[in-house]
Amino acid sequence: MADPYSILGIARGASEKDIKSAYRRLAKELHPDRNQDNPRAAERFGEVTRAYDLLSDKDKRAQFDRGEIDGEGNPTAPFGFGGGGQGGYRHDGFEGFSARPGDGAGPDLGDLFEGLFGGRGGTSPFGSRRAPPPRGGNVTYRLVVPFVDAATRAPQRITLRDGKTIDLKLPAGVESGQQVRLAGKGEPGPGGAGDALVTIEVSAHPLFERDGDNIRLDVPITLDEALSGARIKVPTVDGPVMLTVAPGTTGGKTLRLKGKGFSRKDGERGDQLVTLQIDLPADDADLARRLEGWHDSRNPRARLGV
Repeated sequence: MADPYSILGIARGASEKDIKSAYRRLAKELHPDRNQDNPRAAERFGEVTRAYDLLSDKDKRAQFDRGEIDGEGNPTAPFGFGGGGQGGYRHDGFEGFSARPGDGAGPDLGDLFEGLFGGRGGTSPFGSRRAPPPRGGNVTYRLVVPFVDAATRAPQRITLRDGKTIDLKLPAGVESGQQVRLAGKGEPGPGGAGDALVTIEVSAHPLFERDGDNIRLDVPITLDEALSGARIKVPTVDGPVMLTVAPGTTGGKTLRLKGKGFSRKDGERGDQLVTLQIDLPADDADLARRLEGWHDSRNPRARLGV
């Protein structure tokens, strides 16, 4: 680590008050909660904290001033100086941070952080000295998305645990079980807020059925529409459209409506596949009279081998 005085921007003869004041100013400026998009700030925050930890300890500061230890607290010569473990400066765990004034474990940082970041952090609000401060926990949500909204990627309003609401943009190719991560929308923490993890469930639809990126729909037509042809109105996830039924259309014929399906991962949309079903009226005396004596001699099941 570089010279701790230079890191804090103070002179070597600075008072304890000057050291604490410089640290408060830099810690507030570099705190990860205020610099979530700046990883360098988190790194600088750790350097400033280690520099303050060394200089706020009178013994270690004196050793550094005499050249016995370096800015990391390590001996500047083999096996250290002063003996009895005084020449080394451990930087693992929480050593050097005291939870209570006067307990002999090092400088008390409680009064420094009370009011600076909204409360006392117990032993240390930063985790280990080499590791970055811990982030807050992630929060999980389950979002049920209507079928039509999923197909058209309509924004979904979500109420977070803190009561705030956001509009979630559905990803391309959205499907049940997919998880969307909302950065910084989880629990708060000294190293920044965690994330919100939203698991999506696409609900079923009474008419439409999903088939990959396509949507399937069975549409009934009348016998005369099948025989003579017609223009019929067909529902889609984007609203009704007109579809042409050709004369002599047989039941089971599938027509394709381009771009009326689900979005693919490349942003394009699948199709809607419309299967026509001839719907004969029940007990229609007029139809029965018209067909009386007529017989279709074809075998429409011949291609099935029967």
